[in-house]
Amino acid sequence: MAEIRVPKVEQGGQTKIKNVPIAVTPEGFWCCPSPVVFQKTPKTQSPLNKPKSSPATPSPNTAFQKKSSVSEKKQAALAPKSNLVSSDQKAPNSDASLPSLPSITERTLRVKTENVQRKVSIEFGEPGTSDLKVILLGKQGFAVKLSVHKKILVEHSRFFANKISEQQLVFPCLEIDDCDDVEIYVETVGLMYCKELKQRLIKQSVPRVLRILKIAEQLGFTSCIQSCLEYLEAVPWVGEEEEDKVVNSVLRLQGEGIGVTPVLKRVSSDVSKPPKDTLSQILELMLKSNEERGRREMKSIVLKLLRESNSLPSCSSSVDACNAIIYGSCRSCMDVLLSAFRQATESELTSKLHDCKEPFLKQISLEADNLSWLLDILADRQAADEFAVMWASQQELASLHGKLPIMSRYHVSCITARLFVGIGRGELLPSKDIRLLLLETWLQPLINDYNWLQHGCRSFDRKVVEEGIGRTILTLPLEEQQSILLGWLGTFLKAGDSCPNLQKAFEVWWRRTFVRPYTDSVNPPQSDTTVGLKIVEK
Repeated sequence: MAEIRVPKVEQGGQTKIKNVPIAVTPEGFWCCPSPVVFQKTPKTQSPLNKPKSSPATPSPNTAFQKKSSVSEKKQAALAPKSNLVSSDQKAPNSDASLPSLPSITERTLRVKTENVQRKVSIEFGEPGTSDLKVILLGKQGFAVKLSVHKKILVEHSRFFANKISEQQLVFPCLEIDDCDDVEIYVETVGLMYCKELKQRLIKQSVPRVLRILKIAEQLGFTSCIQSCLEYLEAVPWVGEEEEDKVVNSVLRLQGEGIGVTPVLKRVSSDVSKPPKDTLSQILELMLKSNEERGRREMKSIVLKLLRESNSLPSCSSSVDACNAIIYGSCRSCMDVLLSAFRQATESELTSKLHDCKEPFLKQISLEADNLSWLLDILADRQAADEFAVMWASQQELASLHGKLPIMSRYHVSCITARLFVGIGRGELLPSKDIRLLLLETWLQPLINDYNWLQHGCRSFDRKVVEEGIGRTILTLPLEEQQSILLGWLGTFLKAGDSCPNLQKAFEVWWRRTFVRPYTDSVNPPQSDTTVGLKIVEK
């Protein structure tokens, strides 16, 4: 990067140096000025054809014009001092490179370009060595003039090659109307003079390279397109938004015979291994991990990612395949859990020290946590009905449950509580027989562990669990509601807060039974007052 130093003549004969922010390549051409130049120039620069002011009171425009003519005449003397001319420029063949010193001149073009000349706000290149003028007319209301070489443009750009072949003027001048991105257009033309394009892109940001890629595509600048793709293949993409922009820009080039596969391989795979095998491998790794922190963090991440994928449209076959993999893991975990309970409750182990049972107790905790996580995944996917069937059928596990200390078995009751919450919320809809079997098999073990769950399990929400249990009971036929709630009532009157509080479910059952009974008879139900009186009389 460098700055062009242009002498500025002011009143009193004093001369000051004005720094113009122009970036210059090592090859001797511009890279691109700062975007501020394009934003401020139309406001700060006056038209070049403005009438001269009186000599007595020279205006800044007159001084600027004098400065331009002085710099034009002494250009050869100023260039070496600015240290901006590369070794390539000093070579005898001056057509191969373009001097880096831009000059703002008042040379009059032919009549056809006079109106454009008046609009020019910024100029690049050296008119004395160029054989082609390219004028970019931006949508911002200003123009940029490039003094370039036809040979360079024809070699690198199909667009310019076609335009130049159609151009028959004595003094060639091309006008590019409605340029969306004049700044990048200038930089892309400048890159045609560079030998190592990839090196020029190293310090650029991904959004800027995408802008260059778009202009290079419009110009048919194949070598620049390839360099941009090599850059995008190697550089990290930050965030989903930037990744989407890169993929969309690259896909646009796919039908033009340009090698975009290396870039797209970052987001797509041509390996024949199906995604379901990858998911199975991920689940297996996580379910077998013994490191608590890593398991907890990765389970949270995978659960979140699966939830996001659930919101995307997908074919039913892929969903069924994914659910089948998850249920395979559930069966495996249940088998290991039951085996650990059996080994931990064997008669010869119960009389031994706690250390002998420690490996089995850790396995129980691990597998119960795995099953809770898999149940959360299935509930999010609205596919947990079969899990309820599997859990309700674990009578042996429920019978072994009471043979271990509460602190070693309470993780299993967390699974039961989660199922009741899911049924109460309508997240899973098992049949009436399965709901009844679930309550008959697992409600009492849950009640036995309830006091420990309240005080020893931080993730346990008493109100949510009690609401879930009550709603699950109330989905049963009235006679079965009565059987379960009367059994609960006897336990609650003895244990108090150590038992789930199902008073709301009890009240609903009471009203259904005594206050507003629904019968199959033709007679309408009795009013609440009449029923209440009869109950009092009894």
